[in-house]
Amino acid sequence: MLITMSEMLKIAKENNFAVGAYNISDANIFKAVVEKAEELKAPAIIAIHPDELSFISEEFIAYIKERTIKSRIPFVLHLDHGATVKDVVTAINNGFTSVMIDGSHLPFDENAKLTKEVVDIAHTVGVSVEGELGTIGDTGTSIEGGVTEITYTKPEEADEFIRRTGIDSLAIAIGTAHGIYPENFVPKLKLDILDEVASTVDIPLVLHGGSSNSDEEIHKAVGKGIQKINISSDTKKAFFHKLQELIDSDVMWEPNVIFPPCIEAAKEIVEYKMNLFNSVDKEKLYYSQEF
Repeated sequence: MLITMSEMLKIAKENNFAVGAYNISDANIFKAVVEKAEELKAPAIIAIHPDELSFISEEFIAYIKERTIKSRIPFVLHLDHGATVKDVVTAINNGFTSVMIDGSHLPFDENAKLTKEVVDIAHTVGVSVEGELGTIGDTGTSIEGGVTEITYTKPEEADEFIRRTGIDSLAIAIGTAHGIYPENFVPKLKLDILDEVASTVDIPLVLHGGSSNSDEEIHKAVGKGIQKINISSDTKKAFFHKLQELIDSDVMWEPNVIFPPCIEAAKEIVEYKMNLFNSVDKEKLYYSQEF
């Protein structure tokens, strides 16, 4: 079933688990996420960045909607890092049930103004909105971008931002970065910021740049109040490493021969993350709710 982010994360928050938001850039990675979610009975968020949307085309969104609506597993179709009102309206017109507006690079007041404008549009048609406060780092290996110098979320601004905008979930910056971290680089998340924000606000919190962080820190973040974790680079890295391995060998040049092992490689990552986030076998929690 296809539900909103508010419906998805309300259950996660009440039951102390997080839901993975898996960026998909083609039919194969989408297949990996959906089939693994169904196998593990785990709710999942299908996240699509505007650049990914321009590549897979709006026509493909119709297939994503049909596939997820017919599934027994709860799914959300989410616009990741929408930069403009136009990005958001395009997603809404294509049936997305959740959108993110990323005004984190703007001064606080401008970010709040842009985010409030998106909330007013999206809530009119029952679509959830994620905002961002503070900036996510960028390793240079992801289309999602980010900044060189991370601006950490100021806990004292979080509650005001939520009140001024009416957002349904908040992405906070505690030291993560989009992409795969360089070799020998060990990120340290500022979990004290998460503690302060989580004790101040009532809405679900989001962690971007979830790939490559240590399992221990991710586990702690979930325990401290993170309900949504974005995963993109880890699944794509596994998929394309397997693809490169097969291309370098003399396998038959047929998609139905080459792609299935790549899908399985991506599935292994998705399964690992779903277990780490404690979202496995949570499907049943959604059937006790009325949406």
